[in-house]
Amino acid sequence: MDTPIHFNVSRQTIDEIPVTDFVRKAWVVDARHVGSKGLVLVSDIPLEIKNNFVSGDSLIIWTDWSQYLGTQKYRDGLPRISEELANWCLDKGVKMIGVEPPSIADVNNIVEVTKIHQILLKNVVIIEGLTNIEKLKSNCVELITLPLKIKGGDGSPARVIAIEKY
Repeated sequence: MDTPIHFNVSRQTIDEIPVTDFVRKAWVVDARHVGSKGLVLVSDIPLEIKNNFVSGDSLIIWTDWSQYLGTQKYRDGLPRISEELANWCLDKGVKMIGVEPPSIADVNNIVEVTKIHQILLKNVVIIEGLTNIEKLKSNCVELITLPLKIKGGDGSPARVIAIEKY
């Protein structure tokens, strides 16, 4: 999990984020069609999700990318969050955004990775490296993210749980 201090957006560290921010209703966006090095766009969010989304909800972006874990492609070919989607998340009050790749942006492009992180980290907690999204049967879950409470930490490993209750 990344926090605002990770990219100098603010001084907020992982231990300062309220625990209530880590338990949220989350919408699963099926973006498996976005290929290697592709961008996930606002248009990839189904109308059903857009119509039912409430400020404070979260998004899980399902790209099926976790299948490449342990390969060079996992890091270097990852699908990314577009600037358009990052701004949409901020405008709509997305609380957390979770992705399967190890980053929300191209780790080989410091300008892109910095820009997308800085947009989102104004008010969105970033969760990277998710797995097992394909096991979910619902597109709406309760997302529970349990980071380590590291004093002054710019991020943390986290145990992430999705409960199908909606």
